[in-house]
Amino acid sequence: MNERNQVFLLSPAYCGGKRARLLFNERGDFQLARQLSSGQSAPLGEVFSFVSGLYFRGKLAYARAFARPPAGVTGTLVITPDRGLLPADELVTLHTLREFSAIDINSNDPRYREPLARGVREFALTIGGDTDVVLLGSVASAKYVDVLSEILKDLLRFPEEFVGRGDMSRGGLMLRCVEDRQELKYIPVAGATRHGPRPPKLPKKEWRQTRGEV
Repeated sequence: MNERNQVFLLSPAYCGGKRARLLFNERGDFQLARQLSSGQSAPLGEVFSFVSGLYFRGKLAYARAFARPPAGVTGTLVITPDRGLLPADELVTLHTLREFSAIDINSNDPRYREPLARGVREFALTIGGDTDVVLLGSVASAKYVDVLSEILKDLLRFPEEFVGRGDMSRGGLMLRCVEDRQELKYIPVAGATRHGPRPPKLPKKEWRQTRGEV
């Protein structure tokens, strides 16, 4: 049996925290900070991986490992605070990040909701009805699910193993899955139990643990 196409939507990193401020510091002495402060751009996925750390790194690596997009469609898209959906390889600047940091992601804020809804509608037209859209992000709150479910309906799925896990646990789980080439189980968001008891801790492994996810 042929596998269905699948694409991933990654929830964004929080651009107003300590890690993001390191990038805004003109005296930053590491490569990414120097690159952005000099007016150059960098891939969105790379920037958010720095800002968020383990969780976004896990999401990005997982999506790139397991995306099966239709021909001509990007398999890894990132939800942004005010620009809807952007490919993980989209180049962004420090100015972009400052604009991101000014928006509080809230499904009731039109600055966030309207670009996202518009982008998801356009995206839905490119994939048709035979592609699953997997959200790698929190389904416990309305900030992503309300907008996405309204448009994608039954196509929207999420990893069942996310229920009850915190950000760091999800990040570690996804990196393990990439190492083992073992995909998670996806279930429809519609009608799913989105809150649950915390599962057992993952076996200890050395990950760089930095926070910044929203």
